[in-house]
Amino acid sequence: MNASRTARERVRAELIREITDIARRHLATDGAPGLSLRAVAREMGMVSSAIYRYFPSRDDLLTVLIVDAYNAIGESVERADAARPREDFTGRWLAACRAVREWALAHPHEYALLYGSPVPGYRAPEDTIGPASRGTIVYGRILADAQRAGRLAPPPICPPPPAVLSQDAEAVRAVMPGVSDDVVTRAMIAWTGLFGMVSFELFGQFNGVIEHRAELFDHNMTCMAHLLGFAE
Repeated sequence: MNASRTARERVRAELIREITDIARRHLATDGAPGLSLRAVAREMGMVSSAIYRYFPSRDDLLTVLIVDAYNAIGESVERADAARPREDFTGRWLAACRAVREWALAHPHEYALLYGSPVPGYRAPEDTIGPASRGTIVYGRILADAQRAGRLAPPPICPPPPAVLSQDAEAVRAVMPGVSDDVVTRAMIAWTGLFGMVSFELFGQFNGVIEHRAELFDHNMTCMAHLLGFAE
């Protein structure tokens, strides 16, 4: 019985992998709003009713694709950070930023699923929260490590954040304990700036204007490191 169950589990896992692989290809041609379980089943040679045993709805399939993509980009950021010396805070920040860009350029349709236009009618379940936080946790750890090491000295170029933001800062500080509200708000500028740069490049806003995109990206992320205050 155990051997039979294990064999069934392997077959099920292989079918789920094949379904998700085909669905990723469909993202490239049809986009997330056009993703169809029936079209995936047709390509696999399955009757449409059979695929619903694995994914009861299109949204269930989208959730798996989203979770897989968040885990993939998060793992890339984690590996990039781990490869740098722990006390090289600027190097860790730049490595994490480059990992996001490199993953996005290699997986543009999955990046668009995560950070492009919302899919009409889709509501992300709580299952996506943990995977979506992996990169943010790395980013927060770099800041918290620099703070503990006495190597975080933000330059006095920003006004103090409005008091009304204190509650929001407290929520963000869960991933970067020990830093001030000022650092939290700078961190939000830097993190959104990172994804803004990647999105502009990936979605064509630089076309015909910026040719040396990797160099611009590195320069801008270095500027963000100075804004954050990583001390050499």
